[in-house]
Amino acid sequence: MDSSKFNKIRLTDFKWVNEPKKWKSNDVENILEVTTEKNTDYWEGTWYNFHHNTGHVYAVEIKEDFTFTVCVEAEFTTLYDQAGLMIYFDDKHWLKAGIEYNDGQPMIGSVLTNEVSDWATGVFTGNPRKFYLRMSRKGDVACVKYSTDNKIWTLLRLCPMPFSTNPNPCLVGPMCCTPTREGLNAKFSEIFITVPEEDILHSN
Repeated sequence: MDSSKFNKIRLTDFKWVNEPKKWKSNDVENILEVTTEKNTDYWEGTWYNFHHNTGHVYAVEIKEDFTFTVCVEAEFTTLYDQAGLMIYFDDKHWLKAGIEYNDGQPMIGSVLTNEVSDWATGVFTGNPRKFYLRMSRKGDVACVKYSTDNKIWTLLRLCPMPFSTNPNPCLVGPMCCTPTREGLNAKFSEIFITVPEEDILHSN
């Protein structure tokens, strides 16, 4: 697969799903800064019976297999504060992953939604104010990994996704939400898209 197309992608090629009022990007330094609005989230049904499709995602359409890496910086202080990466098709089909504040601390987790949402979360042992996240797609499979230093990567999730059969475009990019407040300042940098490794599960 030719990786030259990914090298040409710039932040100016991205578009908003639910654009916030306060945000700025620097295409030269490859930095996106976002301030969340209140009552923003992505969730479909499970347990809470909430149906939210209001979170902020700055995404680019990618048709090929890919690996998308980003550095995320934010001060998570309030229940359900969250920032990370998202693969988005429509309000019923998406995958989000990153840090989310829950049970009194920042947790690492992911939510896969195929009509309804699941949620898997665990203790984050690194510095939640700055971490790295990576989403890869190979065929109809998505792989999510996280890192504290952009060198050693830990598997967070391997899951099926209907890339080939979903009629909507696959949008991928930084995501942030604050369901119970407003004003989370999230910074996304070192945004890098490339061709995935042959073995997305076991490679760094």
